[in-house]
Amino acid sequence: MISNLIDNESVTAAGRFLRGCSQAVIVTHMSPDGDAMGSALAVRHYLEQLGKKAVVVIPNNYPAFLAWMPGAQEVLNYEQNKDAANEAMEKADLVVCTDFNTPKRIGILGEKLLSLRCCKVMIDHHLYPDKFADTIISFPSMPSSCELVYRLIWQLHEGKMPDLPVEFHTCIYTGMMTDTGNFSFNSNYPEMYEIVGNLVRAGVDKDAVYNSVFNSYKADRMRLLGYCLYRKMEIFPEHHAAFFCLNRKELYKFNFSGGDAEGLVNLPLQIKGVHYSCFMREDKVYESEQHLANGSKTKIKISMRSQGDHPVNTFCADIFHGGGHKNASGGEYYGPLEEAVNLFMQNYKKYFN
Repeated sequence: MISNLIDNESVTAAGRFLRGCSQAVIVTHMSPDGDAMGSALAVRHYLEQLGKKAVVVIPNNYPAFLAWMPGAQEVLNYEQNKDAANEAMEKADLVVCTDFNTPKRIGILGEKLLSLRCCKVMIDHHLYPDKFADTIISFPSMPSSCELVYRLIWQLHEGKMPDLPVEFHTCIYTGMMTDTGNFSFNSNYPEMYEIVGNLVRAGVDKDAVYNSVFNSYKADRMRLLGYCLYRKMEIFPEHHAAFFCLNRKELYKFNFSGGDAEGLVNLPLQIKGVHYSCFMREDKVYESEQHLANGSKTKIKISMRSQGDHPVNTFCADIFHGGGHKNASGGEYYGPLEEAVNLFMQNYKKYFN
C-alpha cells in the first residue's frame, strides 16, 4: 500500500490550485534532466486530462536522449522562444514549479517567475526550498520529483490514480528511473516498486524507456567515455575517491553535445574501494544565467556521486554552492576550469574518508 506522505493541508491547497486553474505553465530547472522533464510533462498531461490548458517552459534545451518523451517536442525553450514563453506565463493563472527549490536554478527565467502575480505551486525534492510559492510540496528524502508528483495525484484522488494516459505514466517512470541511476541508488524501499508496478500495469514499457535513455548514444560518446577512463581519471585510494575533468577543447574533439556526459560520473564507482566520484566539464555561460556569472564566459559543471553512507551533498554545498542528495549531487563554478579543479584538490581530503 502506498502511504500518504504529503500532509493533508498541502494536498488540499495544491488540489485547489490545480483544479481551479484554467491556463497553467509548468517550469523546471536549467539543463533539464529526466526527472525535470518527466515531472513537468507529467503535470502537463494531468492538467490536460482535467481539461486545462497547460504548457511546459524550460530555461534552455534538454539533452537529445530525452527528445522521445511524450510532449517533449511541444515544450517552450526560453532561450529559443522567449516571446512565446513570456506570453504563456503572462496568461497563466497558475505556475507549477517542478524539480527545483529556488528561482536561481532557472536562470533569468527566475526573474520572470517572481514577477508573476498568479498562484504558484512547488513540487520538489531538494534541500532548503525557497519560500517563493503559495504551496510548497518539498520532500528531500524522496528520490525523484516524479515520484512526488505521482504521490500528490494519488493522494488528491484518495489513494486511486485517475484514468490518465500512458504518456503520463511513462513520464513519471522516466524521472524515477533516471534520478536513481536505473534504481541503483536512493531506491531501497518497497513503496517505490509498488509505484513502478502500477506504472507498468498502466502500460509503461520499461524496457523501451531504458533503451531510449541509455542505449541511444552516438559512437563519439563511447569514445569520449574511453578517453575519460584511460587518460583523465585520477584515483586517490587513501580517500576512496576518483576525479576526472574535461575542457572544451577535449569535448569538441569528441563532438560533444548535451547529454553525452550523462552517467560518466558513475563509472568510477565500479572500481573496488572507490566510494566517491567527481566529474567536471567546461561549458559556456548561457544567456539565461549571465546574471549569475559575474562576467565570466566559462562555467564549470560539477557532478558528484557516492555509495552507501558516504555523502557528497555537503561537499558540493560547502565548496561549490551546490547540493542535491546524499549520493548524487552537483554544483557550478563560474570561472576557469583550473580554479575549480584547485578547489576540489584543496578540499576533498577534509570530506572523503
